[in-house]
Amino acid sequence: MNKFEALGVAPKLGQKLTENNIIDPTPIQEEAIPIVLSGRDVMGLAQTGTGKTLAFGLPIIHNLIKIGTKPDPKTVRALILAPTRELAKQIQDNLKMFQGGGHLKINMVVGGLSMNPQRKALERGTDILVATPGRLIDLMEQGAVTLKDAEYLVLDEADQMLDMGFIHALRQIAKVLPEKRQTLLFSATMPKLMEELAATYLDHPRKVQVARPGKTADKITQSVHYVAKAAKNDLLVELLDKHKDELALVFSRTKHGAEKLKKLLEKKGFGVGSIHGNKSQNQRDRSLAAFKSGEIKILVATDVAARGIDIPDVAFVYNFDLPNVPENYVHRIGRTARAGKEGEAVAFCAPDEMSEMKDIEKVLKMQVPVAGGRRWSPAEEEDKPKRGGGGNRGGGGGRGRGGPKGGARGQGKPQGDKPSGAPKRRRNRRRRGQGPSQAA
Repeated sequence: MNKFEALGVAPKLGQKLTENNIIDPTPIQEEAIPIVLSGRDVMGLAQTGTGKTLAFGLPIIHNLIKIGTKPDPKTVRALILAPTRELAKQIQDNLKMFQGGGHLKINMVVGGLSMNPQRKALERGTDILVATPGRLIDLMEQGAVTLKDAEYLVLDEADQMLDMGFIHALRQIAKVLPEKRQTLLFSATMPKLMEELAATYLDHPRKVQVARPGKTADKITQSVHYVAKAAKNDLLVELLDKHKDELALVFSRTKHGAEKLKKLLEKKGFGVGSIHGNKSQNQRDRSLAAFKSGEIKILVATDVAARGIDIPDVAFVYNFDLPNVPENYVHRIGRTARAGKEGEAVAFCAPDEMSEMKDIEKVLKMQVPVAGGRRWSPAEEEDKPKRGGGGNRGGGGGRGRGGPKGGARGQGKPQGDKPSGAPKRRRNRRRRGQGPSQAA
């Protein structure tokens, strides 16, 4: 008997998991699945790569299969909200795999793809809808979908949704959900605003925490190179040359920086792709597929991919630019050492990134081992370029007109589905006949 069956999961689902070599539940799955099956709300805290999708997906599929009838047109029985297109696609793929040849309709609506096919799929009714908030609101406003029958709500990677400015969109969605529902919130970190989110959505939840926030996977070897900004390119090429046959994920802070880095590595003879907010969804999907298959060995990405890549064979993660949100470091390096494998995370720190490095180490509650150079002194750090409109931190990361740290005009933010909290830009797009998430 598959060990998931002992948690209360139907034998049919257990058999499908066995066929996919999923036999032993992870700690988050072991704790959360029985609680979800009991009908209680859940707040789950666990680091990336611990199997949260299975923790909420299996019990929901188990319960929906027992209904035995089709959903009404345009209705949704279970809603799963995710911050990025990549994560939404990953969740949908996993859920379809879990149910095998089951009859459940599992649809996805995200920005960056044509709205008409999504609207048509929703017309027939949906058992499980995986969505990014911006596109879901677009379709709700057009009357393409209703949430009046939603029995389940899942907020996956809720902390990143807050980071990306989706709090207003989440409140808007909450207003049209039934009061009587089961709500599951999963997150890798617990920022203060999460308490407000939990109070809004959850009813006397059971808290499941399998690792302290900020803890990384045990099998990740971390290191940092203290290196001048101008020397980063050469160092990256040198390190990548040492493991040409292994998959490496390289994180850049900005869209422009990611594309520039991709072109540099191509000139050096590497097989490389890129995913960021300036790429269409089809382009992003092609790059991810080529990376997963090993057709290309290097993928350059912004934080749009930090929680949307589930590829067990990623051996190296390079933080070419340090993230300006320290928790994102944990999510980035969590793309390696997955499915029980080992991985290596390498960070580059220029003098003007020393404050980010210190913030990261506070979250980790440890100093990252030094692989090259030495920690920058306060005097060297003070010599960094002044932050201004364009900035030149790691390819474009100044404050920019008093905006948030690390992002001229918001460039430091992950590029995913657009939040709905930008009314002026949204009105302008509507004048051009374009919904907010189409521009993502």
